[in-house]
Amino acid sequence: MMSTKLENMNQKIQFLTKSGIRLHILNVLNKNPKNIKELVNTTQITYSTLSSNLHKLQQEKYIQKIKNKYYLTQTTKMYLNIILEFKNAIKLIDQFDEFWDKHDVKQINLDSLKNITSLHDSQLIKTTPIDIYKTHNTIKGQLLMSYNIKAIFPYLHPDYPVIIEQVLQKGGNVELIINDEIFESLIDSIDPEIKKRSIENGCLKVHELKDNLNLYLIISDKNTNLGLFKNDGSFDQNRLLTSENQQAIKWANNLFENVKANW
Repeated sequence: MMSTKLENMNQKIQFLTKSGIRLHILNVLNKNPKNIKELVNTTQITYSTLSSNLHKLQQEKYIQKIKNKYYLTQTTKMYLNIILEFKNAIKLIDQFDEFWDKHDVKQINLDSLKNITSLHDSQLIKTTPIDIYKTHNTIKGQLLMSYNIKAIFPYLHPDYPVIIEQVLQKGGNVELIINDEIFESLIDSIDPEIKKRSIENGCLKVHELKDNLNLYLIISDKNTNLGLFKNDGSFDQNRLLTSENQQAIKWANNLFENVKANW
């Protein structure tokens, strides 16, 4: 029964995606119901072509006509959303191809991968021969200006304990997910008094993992940063996906909470 429903859904989506004209019509109607004259003016599609496609869409129950205006059905709105999300996901992957290609994304949970379009407004930061510390300095600048930090650190940069201490010293909050190999080094590097006070006040939370996690994630007050490991197991310090978009920050928070709950 489930497979039959999926096949039916697949056929319906294929019917819509096979025609750019049909998709254009649906996109316009998704914004506002329109009569055929308004559709001709908006889409710049000829009356005969428009009429023929509207008939097919109405016949297959993708749209309905009420008082000379065409409306999308609720099911069509769902199909259209799936199609647009898929197109946006492909666009995002193509846009940042060198970030995703030959990199390990297994640590990103399925729900986060399904919502990958939340990263649409991101920027790819890359090191250059002239600026080999560009990715690190980008992160460092963001963290020093923040009062709230969540991070998954797969390795310990010498600057991180200093930055964390400064954030805690000014009354900020830091929550970390790190493996046991760097746990002691990080904790021991923070001033004992600042560390003690911050832990007691709940301003410093550290979740220790026994297994290595091939994922780099930082969420600050206004930014989120994602880093990946290459397929050979080495961390790619030369590329960083960064964003100030609230959707991306929410996406990163969900990924952080998923890792915290499942590792």
